[in-house]
Amino acid sequence: MLFNDINMEYVDAIMIVDHNGNIVYSVRYNPRFDNNSKLNDFKEIINKNFLEIYPALDIEESTIINCLKYGTPQYFENQIFHDNKGRVYNTQNLTLPIIRRGKILGAIEISKDITKVKEITERLKTRKTFQIIGNKKFNMGKNTAEYNFDSIITQNKEMKYNIKKAKMIANSSSPVLVYGETGTGKELFVQSIHNYSNRHDKPFIAQNCAALPENLFESILFGSVKGAFTGSVDRPGLFELADGGTLFLDEINSMPNGLQAKLLRVLQDGMVRRIGDSKDRRINVRIITAMNQDPIKSVKRGNLREDLFYRLNVVSIKLLPLRERKEDISLYIPYFIDKYNKELNKNVSGISKEVKKIFYEYNWPGNVRELQHIIESSVNILNSGDIQLKHLPIYLIENINNNSINEDIREIKPLNQEIESLEKQLIINALKKANGNITSAANMLGIPRQTLHYKINKYSIQISKYK
Repeated sequence: MLFNDINMEYVDAIMIVDHNGNIVYSVRYNPRFDNNSKLNDFKEIINKNFLEIYPALDIEESTIINCLKYGTPQYFENQIFHDNKGRVYNTQNLTLPIIRRGKILGAIEISKDITKVKEITERLKTRKTFQIIGNKKFNMGKNTAEYNFDSIITQNKEMKYNIKKAKMIANSSSPVLVYGETGTGKELFVQSIHNYSNRHDKPFIAQNCAALPENLFESILFGSVKGAFTGSVDRPGLFELADGGTLFLDEINSMPNGLQAKLLRVLQDGMVRRIGDSKDRRINVRIITAMNQDPIKSVKRGNLREDLFYRLNVVSIKLLPLRERKEDISLYIPYFIDKYNKELNKNVSGISKEVKKIFYEYNWPGNVRELQHIIESSVNILNSGDIQLKHLPIYLIENINNNSINEDIREIKPLNQEIESLEKQLIINALKKANGNITSAANMLGIPRQTLHYKINKYSIQISKYK
């Protein structure tokens, strides 16, 4: 394992979580908040999910989530987040998986507090993280646009027109709205637009609106001044960080209604005001938004303000689901097989006729992302030759067979698996009743929205199916 670049000569916090992310043990010494030996005795957080205690964590960046997901050590040099009491942290984290007999039981994280208020802005711009796999170090950068139009694989006429249209408007300063089901490649298009534009050498800041806790949403978006609220610091918001470049707001329909009105004002005036400040700041930002449902339906349901929709929808790009462009499947299969052959050091050659038939008959609710994950899963358990039916994920075969497994003869599963299955079904039921609205579903279930978002990702639930 490669730890040459890790400088952890001391630590001031330890957290242990189980495989669900529930806190089993935690202790933190931080004299910034408490001149005594500990911040508090942490009794109140034991057995709670760590996302409830640290709701401002970016799920994609979280070392704990990635450690539980991949079963590999995670290192994050500059992680900036708030706890549920509004206190800001900037930490250096090393997270190690707890594995027994090949099963991930949990993770232990040690961290060093490196918070310096004056440096937070620069660290938001230059934060660095990487994942350690074997003896190799893989960069996991954020806030950069990695993809371009050459990254988009398609032979569908409508998708090709979308690419042509996106190139034509790339240098415009007008807002762009990209919409399509989960897994259709919205961020791929957004990043490509940025990299094709004359802003390509300026910041690209991406934020998933559904992943932000409502109580911190406004300060993250617009910034804050010291003393504006408990734990606030002089910090620029996403608009200021993206000045001169592109700000990408994903799942814009998850933004609280009141903030949508403030966003509309920023779009109209080109000015932002930090929370607690008395002056406006002029910004030059290209706004690109995305959502996984039809925007007209979002307006009718009250999830998206009508006036904001008209302002965001100056240029709109609708991405087709994979079931409506199955001609692209023949391009994705060799592409993803080659990708995972290289990553996993395998020699898989293709797919069998039976698997090909299933791929073209399947409805693909998870779209291209689902196809990618299925191929990744299959390549993992195959060294060479063609992917056969037996190599496909069990859920896919069950779906193809119309869930024909007899419940009466199903094998008994461990209790924790049955509980997770029940939890997943309860979440799906709530999403159905809430028409896919995460905030409403979270209220029905009596859990924080951030926790529900984490569980949706954990169980790979496709929200678009319930909207």
